Amino acid sequence: MVIKQLPETLINQIAAGEVIERPASAAKELVENAIDAGATRIEIATAGGGKSLLRVTDNGSGMDAGDLELAVRRHCTSKLDGSLEDIRSLGFRGEALPSIGSVAKLSITSRRGDMGEGAEISVVGGRVSPIRPTGANPGTVVEVRDLFFATPARLKFLKTEKAEAAAITETVKRLAIAFPKVRFTLSGSDRSTLELPATGDDHLARIAQVLGVEFRANAIELDAQREDVQLTGFAGLPTFNRGNSAHQYAFVNGRPVQDKLILSAIRGAYAETIPQGRYPVAALAITLDPAFVDVNVHPAKSDVRFRDPGLVRGLIVGAIREALHREGDRASTTGAEGMLRAFRPGFRPEPRNAANWDADSSPTRPASYSSFGFSAPSQARFDVLSVPAARSEPLTAPAPEAREQPAAAHPLGAARAQVHANYIVAQTEDGLVIVDQHAAHERLVFERLREALRGQRLPSQGLLIPEIVDLPEEDCDRLAAHSEELDRLGLAIERFGPGAIAVRETPAMLGEVDAAALVRQLADEVAEWDTANGLAAKLDHVAATMACHGSVRSGRVLRVEEMNALLRQMEATPGSGQCNHGRPTYVELKLSDIERLFGRS
Repeated sequence: MVIKQLPETLINQIAAGEVIERPASAAKELVENAIDAGATRIEIATAGGGKSLLRVTDNGSGMDAGDLELAVRRHCTSKLDGSLEDIRSLGFRGEALPSIGSVAKLSITSRRGDMGEGAEISVVGGRVSPIRPTGANPGTVVEVRDLFFATPARLKFLKTEKAEAAAITETVKRLAIAFPKVRFTLSGSDRSTLELPATGDDHLARIAQVLGVEFRANAIELDAQREDVQLTGFAGLPTFNRGNSAHQYAFVNGRPVQDKLILSAIRGAYAETIPQGRYPVAALAITLDPAFVDVNVHPAKSDVRFRDPGLVRGLIVGAIREALHREGDRASTTGAEGMLRAFRPGFRPEPRNAANWDADSSPTRPASYSSFGFSAPSQARFDVLSVPAARSEPLTAPAPEAREQPAAAHPLGAARAQVHANYIVAQTEDGLVIVDQHAAHERLVFERLREALRGQRLPSQGLLIPEIVDLPEEDCDRLAAHSEELDRLGLAIERFGPGAIAVRETPAMLGEVDAAALVRQLADEVAEWDTANGLAAKLDHVAATMACHGSVRSGRVLRVEEMNALLRQMEATPGSGQCNHGRPTYVELKLSDIERLFGRS
């Protein structure tokens, strides 16, 4: 078999297999080129999900005839100066345009601002046409038609036009979040027009354009730094969550990435605060020296490799947890919005067989139904509170022990009632709060348990006969390096020869545990993330279960003092806005919302 040099067109088509996987890949490369050219306005037009037409127009620096000729050649770029350790642009490989031209009908029209006329070049299936002069506005217009016409097999693997159009939209949104100073317009016959005006330095405004205006009211700002790595951005409240991870955006030095280390760190930061199957909303920007991150992992440039992944992961987890500790007890606005929808006129949900429904026979009634509610005996407990009246009488100061707590003095206000022996209604300075007493107390108990666990070495149970776990030597080395950390959690291990670990003690909280499986799981975690957080997560899960069974139960009637004490503890406990399962512990309704319900505003 004779080795021979492949033709240039075939080389480009092979490269296109990785660089241009679908229309969204081509859109990403073209929009990134426009951003690198300094554009402040970028218009994207599509047809047929980007397969029939993909046009990107920008007002960037433009190119002259000489630049155009080189732009469609493989590995020609203006973004590298001979080193991969100082990449500050989105593109740098010089593969996108020749790859697109080898599998589609590509035309590029461009004009520099200091030139009187523009130039145009065409590439069809890898064949380059001569450059010709043309009239053009300053900037560049790149038009791609009949994508993959030269490689028909690839067309069979594309999804429907609607799905491909949605993928392009998602690509543009990610780039728009990263560059709020650029105006983006996405239009076409296969979609409704998406306008994203420039927001300057207001990143939260641009994120709100993409994620919705409710994100602004439910976001916590992040700004943290470790060594030479800086993290900025916004993380959503735990109760403001979604059904998938599509609303998690990560950027490294301005480059949109979908890196598993970053996504795993986000998931770890929200552990024990979000229900299973739900995902947090976040937009994180990591800034560091380009020499400390490798963006040349894959031609698509969506994966990166950090020189110190443990530092980056620790920064993300620590910053988000600190932010949740600082502001995570806020209630998301989605709860209040749902309450408003339920109260609006015309919304009258009825139970099944409403005509035959009876409170005493309902399977969903709380315990001791007749012992609470709005009856006189039940409401007598709130007589210590001042009630507005039309009578004019001399004021008498109530006894100190009977004085009500002023609503303005506390964020969660003062208790006013208990409804169905489960929900506390409190009046705040500018509205009211409804608290789920079981969920709230469950969170308080969990935080107390977790704080107690972290303050000392956890109790352990010694094994009568140490369990020997055979592992590769490199896994043993990594576990030995984390042995002190594991010992504080009650897991005592030590080396047992070059390829084994001896387990002498296991955490007492876990009860009977498969020590070998636990050690192997920790070895896998340390090998991938250089952390041993899995054991701590198991212990937190046990604490959460204990808290659930040890908290105030639904159906228990509370005294006014007990309700106010619960509210005060919630105000002092970080993360009290959601229970251990991630459900909200309270919803807040502003006075302005209540007035809208009655048409007063």
